[in-house]
Amino acid sequence: MTSRRDFLKTLATTGAATVLGPMTTQPLLAAADAVAAREQWDAGAVAHLLPTVNHERMLIKVSFARPLTETPLLRLDNGSTVAGERTDSVGEVWQFDASGLKPATDYRLALAAGDGRPLCEPWTLRTFPAPSERPERLRLLIYTCAGGHDVFTPVNGKTMFLPVAVRKRLLRRGLSFQPDALIANGDQVYWDLAAPRASPMLGASQRAKDYAGPFERAQPVFGTPNERFLKRAAGEQIAPLYGTDCRSTPVFFMRDDHDYFDNDEATDDIVTFPPNHWMRDLARNTQRMYYPEFLPDAARPAGLPGASALDRPPGAAESFGTLRYGTLAEVLLYEVRTSVTLTGPSAVFLDPDVERWLIDRMAAKDTAHLINIPSNPPGWSAGKWGEWYPDLLDANGKLSVEKPKPYWQSGWLKQHDRLMTAVSGMRDRIPLVVSGDLHAIAEGRMLHTGSIDLGTNPVNVVLSGPLGTGDLLWPSAFRGIGAMPPVHLNMQENLKPIEENGFLIADLTPDKIVLRFFRWNAHKDPLEAIDTLEPFRTTELKRPG
Repeated sequence: MTSRRDFLKTLATTGAATVLGPMTTQPLLAAADAVAAREQWDAGAVAHLLPTVNHERMLIKVSFARPLTETPLLRLDNGSTVAGERTDSVGEVWQFDASGLKPATDYRLALAAGDGRPLCEPWTLRTFPAPSERPERLRLLIYTCAGGHDVFTPVNGKTMFLPVAVRKRLLRRGLSFQPDALIANGDQVYWDLAAPRASPMLGASQRAKDYAGPFERAQPVFGTPNERFLKRAAGEQIAPLYGTDCRSTPVFFMRDDHDYFDNDEATDDIVTFPPNHWMRDLARNTQRMYYPEFLPDAARPAGLPGASALDRPPGAAESFGTLRYGTLAEVLLYEVRTSVTLTGPSAVFLDPDVERWLIDRMAAKDTAHLINIPSNPPGWSAGKWGEWYPDLLDANGKLSVEKPKPYWQSGWLKQHDRLMTAVSGMRDRIPLVVSGDLHAIAEGRMLHTGSIDLGTNPVNVVLSGPLGTGDLLWPSAFRGIGAMPPVHLNMQENLKPIEENGFLIADLTPDKIVLRFFRWNAHKDPLEAIDTLEPFRTTELKRPG
């Protein structure tokens, strides 16, 4: 096996660094040295490794520094062996699906080549407690907008994304708190191809085309030049960032608009969502290769959109998932882009079957906590098209509904009100929604939504913080306005939206949820401050009764 330093050096001097030159490569090499000094675990031939679990199963996505010609094996210390399943055409990326496991159990895992050679050092991964077990605590690391490619930075002295080495440092600080699970809420990838405003800065730019090549929409992804395109455009936004740092931390990756290779924009020439066939192909195949789908949950219908597809692990779901942790917590994870409709008053972001599942779970009584984590944030607006709310930026720099928002659908707001009513209706739980997308850190309480009074049990709404956003993609820079409460809501803003990078640590015990907010400012804070970052705000939410 190669040493950890040698592998990271290879990673740092290929991919994005190839086109960015030594000025970008040197910080990556420095980061590799820092990693080697802190970490003795040998990744060997593994480029990245991202696992997820439930109480009886593990699903692990792995990419290798070079293609494997024979099927690799995952060996567990219970004596079982799982053959890898290739998820590309050449053998660079594989997945391993281990089932029949015991709940709340540490498993020692080892990857081996077909001839028995070790591919990396063994490691440990733990299953979740069974749904009937009663764990006393759960810690979650939550953030949004981790994507970004170093090929896009800088632009005229300003960044679109933090360099991957800086994002990796923020991620490691979050992981240093030893979360039981990680939730990456949307925008794992930025390579927009058609949206009029965003694509010229991203996937339609000349630098993007020079680096990844063109994407041929009428061709399949695998076995054509499109496969190289997807690995360069999407794979290099995921594998270098995560590497093997999450090998012992179950991850739950969600999709949002940019993961479909476009921004949510609507003009007379193009309306970018619902996603068309090539957007779905790119999103699905990025997930298939690089991050795990959601494993089955007994309380989640197996036939929701994007679930139980024959080209996925049995029962796995792509868009709507569950993090179930015994009787302590159920976390509902749902994206709004895949099932959005444009049918006016009857339009929805979420398929009606998904909405029924969410409301049914909020009415259930089998966990102490239930947290909603949607990709699209309730509570705030930046005046863009694909939001719950009809607000537009007016001439005075404020949100207004005096003029209609083009192509916005009134049914979206009706569905929002139904969901927020259900969240507020959880009288014996903490009504909490943690969302992403808006590139900000914020906390508030929703007291009214339209004419609906939520005041007897206000909905706690939180923006978790973006991991990778740079200068040009903050809402105030890209849209001319920061996130603000829409006209439709009566909001108590306990923490007004802050446009800084950061993440959220949520600690759950049977009687409360403690939220710790972390922030880092690329223009004010030294890079070294990331390594000792402490929460700037702590909120304790007590369970009713």
